[in-house]
Amino acid sequence: MNRPYKMIHEKTIKREVSFCGVGLHSGKRINMRLLPAPEGTGIVFMRTDIMGLALIPVCSASVLSTFYSTTIGVNGVRVQTVEHLLAALYALSINNIFIELDGEEVPIADGSAAPFVDLLLGAGEVRQEKKRMILEVVEPLTIVDGEKKINLFPVTHGGFEIAYTIAYQHPLIARSSYSYLHSQDRFIQEIASARTFGFLKDIKQLLAKGYAKGGSLENAIVVGDDKILNQEQLRFENEFVRHKILDLIGDIALLGMPIIGKIVAYHAGHQLHTRLIETLRKHQTAFRLIPPTKRDSIRTREHALFFGGAGPCAVETYQPRQVRKKATVRKPF
Repeated sequence: MNRPYKMIHEKTIKREVSFCGVGLHSGKRINMRLLPAPEGTGIVFMRTDIMGLALIPVCSASVLSTFYSTTIGVNGVRVQTVEHLLAALYALSINNIFIELDGEEVPIADGSAAPFVDLLLGAGEVRQEKKRMILEVVEPLTIVDGEKKINLFPVTHGGFEIAYTIAYQHPLIARSSYSYLHSQDRFIQEIASARTFGFLKDIKQLLAKGYAKGGSLENAIVVGDDKILNQEQLRFENEFVRHKILDLIGDIALLGMPIIGKIVAYHAGHQLHTRLIETLRKHQTAFRLIPPTKRDSIRTREHALFFGGAGPCAVETYQPRQVRKKATVRKPF
């Protein structure tokens, strides 16, 4: 039986805000500008370091890579490490925004989503007239990849819930679990400040493959053989698994709409997170889309992006500002 749900209005930011920082993998200094967008736009990345208007809409069809971060792109233009910013946008229910970058990666900040939450809160919000589509899970789904696993279940409480477990062969992490019922306040208090992490033994291999060039003790937890190398110790006893939940929320933002359901993940990662979205998209009996109103057409931009279409994009309101500064590389770790 279909239950009535409170409709969610589209939202954008009130004013332009900027952020500058290093890219975790590129090591380059990146200037980022967030701009208000009209209703129906969605979340759209802009690369200002490339001639022409390079637009990358946030949707599952734009995913290019999930190796050590989530990378999206179209027509040969890409943006890497989008998950922390997308998690902040999802948590604050901001679904219309232009994100301008003068490089190929979102700045890593301190390795968490907290700086982006602060940035967005400082920008203010504007509730727009259009109402959002909501995806409700109605049948279970399971994805397995060796020992990694994700289950998706319906819920009766009308919310979004995550139960995540990680398991590493390391005495400082080992097995850790955390359950989270999503809301803006809970995200800010429980999830946003959890930082990304890596193991000291893996750094040489990552650098050899072209990753983690901008990594440092200022933007990642570095786990040695028997201790945490950062001067700032863990922000939470279970910070590692909380960060995995942060990553999952950022990847779930690729749905393009709020989700009602429960995700149970075991030692998953970006690859399984995005596979879940693709599997859900292909199994249309596993969900129902709750349209904004009975009178509105279901063919919204959210619907089009979810099912692989382009959808409209209000780019005529976007005025690019070309910024081409010489990139600097930080010494990793």
